[in-house]
Amino acid sequence: MSYPIGARATVDELTIDPHPLLARLRAAEPVSWLPALGGWLVTRHDLAREVMRDARSYTVDDPRFSTAQLIGPSMLSLDGPAHTRHREPFARTFRPAETRARFTAFVAAEVDRLVGALRPAGRAELRAELAGPLAVAVIAEALGLGDTDAATVRSWYEALVAGVSAITAGEEAVVPEAYGLLRARVEEAIKQGRPSSLLAEVAARPEGLTTAEVVADAAVLMFGGIDTTEGMITNAAVHLLGHPDQLALVREDPALLAGAIEESVRLEPAASVVDRYAVRDVRLGDAEIRAGDLVRVSIAGANRDPAVFTDPDRFDVRREDADRHLSFARGPHFCFGAHLARLETATALGALLRLPGLRLEHTDGPRGLVFRKPAEVRVRWTRV
Repeated sequence: MSYPIGARATVDELTIDPHPLLARLRAAEPVSWLPALGGWLVTRHDLAREVMRDARSYTVDDPRFSTAQLIGPSMLSLDGPAHTRHREPFARTFRPAETRARFTAFVAAEVDRLVGALRPAGRAELRAELAGPLAVAVIAEALGLGDTDAATVRSWYEALVAGVSAITAGEEAVVPEAYGLLRARVEEAIKQGRPSSLLAEVAARPEGLTTAEVVADAAVLMFGGIDTTEGMITNAAVHLLGHPDQLALVREDPALLAGAIEESVRLEPAASVVDRYAVRDVRLGDAEIRAGDLVRVSIAGANRDPAVFTDPDRFDVRREDADRHLSFARGPHFCFGAHLARLETATALGALLRLPGLRLEHTDGPRGLVFRKPAEVRVRWTRV
């Protein structure tokens, strides 16, 4: 079987504005071989969900997995009992009740501090001045690295994100120098054993992970806790401010803010793809996948499947089924930080919407092969 649309797809097309291509693939060849990516791309909602849930046929535990090439085995690149061993010590901290109890006050205080500092200027670039600093502060607090300079933490995760993106685009894996700096800081936090340090808490458990394993999992939490949360906040701000009719609805009924965030996450997921590798020969849709093949799930494609979402390219804060999106994945690797990411996004947007006359001045739109967000989001408001 030939796949003419996928054969012509380019990395640039998938990086700049993938949605037209994803729509064509979803309609004609929802499981498509893309030479540009060296694997299959799954764009239909039901098939994407099937791949993520079927741990018997698809795995992340493969030496080609991008993060494994950079940081070694972690909760993101293991399956089965090994995955559970890495994931559970961290995941319990991020359950809904624990998330609210542990982080609500901290997130609110950070947002108040950041927005309060911006307020007198009457203008801001939201990614660099609000979303990024907030996400860094929260993950540093969560891990027990709060006394580490925010710019340093940011440099670590930016280097790791760049490494993952390069591997996804087919480039050679190069372990960034930042990973060595992160390792040293995590080792220090474990030795200090402060009560607020999640890293020390995990390392001290009877079935504890080794220091190297804790470092790798800390790096993974930076992906989810910083980069994708920053993207979630900035994408949601662009969607709301770029659709005055929808913004008006949220202003009239603040309870719609949660739906607006969910709809934004559906429309433009901050992490647009997840990778799996076929464990055995399997038929997926009309495609015959061979054992060892890379199977890349397009979250961005699945989230705009018209078989699931009516008028899927429209931003609708009242969409009743927006939460059927796959942006936090499904199956064993469901993102346990979803509740915290929602909390940060809702708190940040709530504070922004209280600024008088808030309006979008400029954005270049989301970009990225794996992690999608705008390079900048410039806004203005009325100084009082």
